[in-house]
Amino acid sequence: MKYIFVSGGVISGIGKGIATASMALLLKAAGFKVVPLKMDPYLNVDAGTMNPIVHGETFVLDDGTETDQDLGHYERFLNQDLDKRSISTQGSIFLSVIQREREMGYHGECVDMVTSITDEIINRISVFGKNDDTEIVLVEIGGTTGEYQNMLFLEANRMMKLKHPSDVIHVHITYLPIPKSIGEMKSKPAQMSIRDLHAVGIQPDIILARAERVIDAMRLKKISVATGLEEQDVVSAPDVSNVYEVPLNFEQGQLTDRILTKLGLTRKQHDLKEWRQFINNLSNLKNEVRIGIVGKYFATGDYVLADSYISVLEALKHAGAELDTKIKIDWIDAHDIVRDQSALESLNGIIVPGGFGARDVEGKIRAVQYARENKIAYLGLCYGMQLAAIEFSRNILGYSDANSSEIDPESKHQVINLMPDQEKKLLSRDYGGSMRLGAWECNLIDGTLASKMYDKKSISERHRHRYEVNNDFREEFETHGMKISGTSPDGKLVEIMEIVDHPYFIGSQFHPELKSRPLDPHPLFLGFIKAALQIKKV
Repeated sequence: MKYIFVSGGVISGIGKGIATASMALLLKAAGFKVVPLKMDPYLNVDAGTMNPIVHGETFVLDDGTETDQDLGHYERFLNQDLDKRSISTQGSIFLSVIQREREMGYHGECVDMVTSITDEIINRISVFGKNDDTEIVLVEIGGTTGEYQNMLFLEANRMMKLKHPSDVIHVHITYLPIPKSIGEMKSKPAQMSIRDLHAVGIQPDIILARAERVIDAMRLKKISVATGLEEQDVVSAPDVSNVYEVPLNFEQGQLTDRILTKLGLTRKQHDLKEWRQFINNLSNLKNEVRIGIVGKYFATGDYVLADSYISVLEALKHAGAELDTKIKIDWIDAHDIVRDQSALESLNGIIVPGGFGARDVEGKIRAVQYARENKIAYLGLCYGMQLAAIEFSRNILGYSDANSSEIDPESKHQVINLMPDQEKKLLSRDYGGSMRLGAWECNLIDGTLASKMYDKKSISERHRHRYEVNNDFREEFETHGMKISGTSPDGKLVEIMEIVDHPYFIGSQFHPELKSRPLDPHPLFLGFIKAALQIKKV
């Protein structure tokens, strides 16, 4: 078994997840069975209870594991499903060790950071690698080198390298800024992050030099001298217009061959044809549509970030590449729509993504109403479907107080209510990992738009919710033009709703964006972009 540890330095958000996913893709294309593993330093047991503005999107796997967005990158680049073994938070590791101690699993020995915690880390990595005939495990270490938070992961890395020197390598991603006031690429921050690695006993084997542009010969030599590596082991990683270009940049920089050489492996094949075709499609798009994403998880201080909805954004790109269409995104704060809906007027399609809580919900409902009344393509994801049901109930069924019990428990017309099994969990404050999570089956109704998009009778999609459509209102929905087009196999849970007399108005209780892949776009997003194109032409 071979292991590649990946760390990052200088700044957070440097792109470790994309780099790890890219290396996994390249090694898979070279003919090896590869699996990625994220080691996250936070003490949360999983990512499910964290604020998306601070931490970014919560990505859900088929088995219901709530992870951070890097697992989404892994799945999209590798085009394969992962499971709970693919992520270990420091919180889950500490929890396992403490539970084992409570059960006398250590037979009375003293439990400490080193070696109890590091042994647990090493064991998880080793056991993970032994599954499914894996040949190479990539281990992304979360956080930034020099922090206290990820020191135990780095120590486990050092111990594994010491025990298996020919089977373990370390790839460090560092950053070379170009301060505007100086106008020159500076290598000192990169050198200092490498020194931080040296201080904990790790000599990196390969450096990925992140910068706004390609690293020049002078800077390359400085990094080489600082690390004691050959210059060919320092690979330039410049900014790109699209993250899917990163693997091809790495391949051009001979990264795959350097990794295989250091691991004592020989390339089995070259298989990047489909990926190159995808990039070519993405780079030469003839059409264009404008899509508004109406949400409330954009703002972080004075900045607007897309991390809370990264899978939605990527799913749109996948569909756009397939349909030769560039997707222009308008990030629309739901708070602003209550006062002014002019931001919606130039759109060809509107998405209301997942979310929770009452804040700014009226702005989202206004956006749903605008899409319905103006025949704009609409795709509601989880909460977006529930809000579509509320808007329809208010303005078509005539229930002016229609709402969700999550938003207004006093409403007489709670068209969205808490799932029966969730009430007890909320009363006992059982929030962590207790929603309806992971992949669930859905049966599609013949003759509906949803069944046409999927071209299947049964599908499996990923969920993350506590509330559902109130079945008491289903007949009224159907009678007035809101078709139930997908349900759970027992027929009790509404999974998909669509408006019959509309170019494209679909809401899903699940999150289709979580299963969209560059080489396999999701049917609902394909249908959405097709409809947006038609609307633009009219």
